[in-house]
Amino acid sequence: MTNSGPVAIRPYRESDLATLLPMNNAAVPAVSELTETKFAALIASALVCLVAEVDGRPAGFLLCLAEGQDYDSPNYAWVSRNRKRFAYTDRICVDENARGKGIGEALYRALFDFEQDGDRTFLCEVNERPPNPGSMKFHGRLGFREIGRRDHGDKAVVYLERTNG
Repeated sequence: MTNSGPVAIRPYRESDLATLLPMNNAAVPAVSELTETKFAALIASALVCLVAEVDGRPAGFLLCLAEGQDYDSPNYAWVSRNRKRFAYTDRICVDENARGKGIGEALYRALFDFEQDGDRTFLCEVNERPPNPGSMKFHGRLGFREIGRRDHGDKAVVYLERTNG
């Protein structure tokens, strides 16, 4: 994929699954690998799943969960224990051939606009081990600040928050 046109952000459509699942799984270990069934279920439980489109094709996505979900994730559990209302970015992925073109920022800006009248804070986590300094820098530019850390043994994460507004 080349990024020659403008980025358009839209809601997820069922027809996106075949493109987004390989994109998600290519991003491991920054995100966890999923089966088609688990990915479809996660999308169905999402507050919102936004898709970035370039030249009419998906080039990235952001999947965000609200509080109160039955989701078997230690990071989601940590967020649920530490915040009452939230918009938790479970995963954001950009096609490797479209990176560096502002797609991740466009997805987050659309999320912030989507939730602009809400009272949720925006939360996510970034891997500290294995290190993901690019993601830390990216989230810092968007106004996210550290609110906690957790070591999962094979992996360690930094929890980040951005207030709404």
